[in-house]
Amino acid sequence: MPTGNLLYAQSGGVTAVINATASAVLQAARAKKVRVLAARNGILGALREELIDTTTLTAAEVKGLAHTPGGAFGSCRLKLKSLADDRAKYERLLEVFKAHDIRWFLYNGGNDSADTALKVSQLAEEFGYPLTCVGVPKTVDNDLAVTDCCPGFGSAAKFTAVSVRECALDVAAMAETSTKVFVYEAMGRHAGWLAAAAGLAGEDKNDAPHIILFPERVFDEADFMAKVDAIVKRVGYCVVVASEGIRRADGSFVADAGGGKDSFGHTQLGGVASHLAGRVKDTLGYKVHWALPDYLQRSARHLASKTDVEQAMAVGRAAVESALAGQNAVMPVIVRDADEPYHWHIDIAPLAHIANREKTMPKGFIRKDGYGITIAARRYLAPLISGEAPPPYGRNGVPNYVTPTMRTLTRKLPKWTGK
Repeated sequence: MPTGNLLYAQSGGVTAVINATASAVLQAARAKKVRVLAARNGILGALREELIDTTTLTAAEVKGLAHTPGGAFGSCRLKLKSLADDRAKYERLLEVFKAHDIRWFLYNGGNDSADTALKVSQLAEEFGYPLTCVGVPKTVDNDLAVTDCCPGFGSAAKFTAVSVRECALDVAAMAETSTKVFVYEAMGRHAGWLAAAAGLAGEDKNDAPHIILFPERVFDEADFMAKVDAIVKRVGYCVVVASEGIRRADGSFVADAGGGKDSFGHTQLGGVASHLAGRVKDTLGYKVHWALPDYLQRSARHLASKTDVEQAMAVGRAAVESALAGQNAVMPVIVRDADEPYHWHIDIAPLAHIANREKTMPKGFIRKDGYGITIAARRYLAPLISGEAPPPYGRNGVPNYVTPTMRTLTRKLPKWTGK
């Protein structure tokens, strides 16, 4: 095995279990006596040469990361363009890697991060620099290709199903004299996986959620209103779960906040739940409440899925093993062997098969009327939210999350100007 350092970085929106992956990476590398550096705030830290020496973290701190939400080393939303368009940035990364003898690069993120890791590997090969790049899967959207599911999704899905179940009981208790319609917004720009997970909250046709709105289906407001009205008259109330990325027939987002873009170049969405709530009130006259869980759904480590935690740590260990074995431009993926009893294993897939690809909900997972999930979807989703892995609690009644002390290495290169 060649000598050198391993660089680990976190990217994009963090999850309840991305630190579990980080914990597994550090433990696996330490077992192999490989020094791990971490980029502060993802790829930005690598560009700025802000590298954290993780050898200063105690064993207890490393272990504690496994039950701590957020991103311990910081993350960022920075999408690097093509090798031609962002050549200077890629070459800067290579300069930093050379300066700190980085021979392995693990980038923990989603589609865009897989693409970055792939491009870095291509540039290193072009310059003849011995660097092994491995993508590490993470996203609550569950939209990465090849892998059966994505670490981070199971816990967000569990939070969604539990929250919708609990809110529905609240609405049911108050429906006669108060709220008749409740709208819950779930993350999911193009893929309705999280919204679908809400379907696990109920089983009978009268159980909430009564309506699920998927990005994969065109939103028809007139049909939606008729459905809401019919459910209120039949059940007494209606619980709606809407994915943030639902679109009209013309392709426009229902929740388009005015055409703004985020740092990844994606349309900035502006709250589909509040929009739908207003339209229901104006059209049907019902009293409506709505909720936007936003960061809550992806940071709720106290309600993490045990399956998700185990898978998050498994991909971290596998990423280290793949990197040290010289498997370049790959990503560890989760392969489902059986639904009941649920069984899975880790395999290795080329980044080229994952980068910039998106996995949406299969047609067979969405009910024929377009407003709910099928038995096949339940069979897929249920194991992913299975089991509990609560964090340790302190005397003050809140979880004992860890905030490790970080030591940043001294720069060896000129300060990055951002060009």
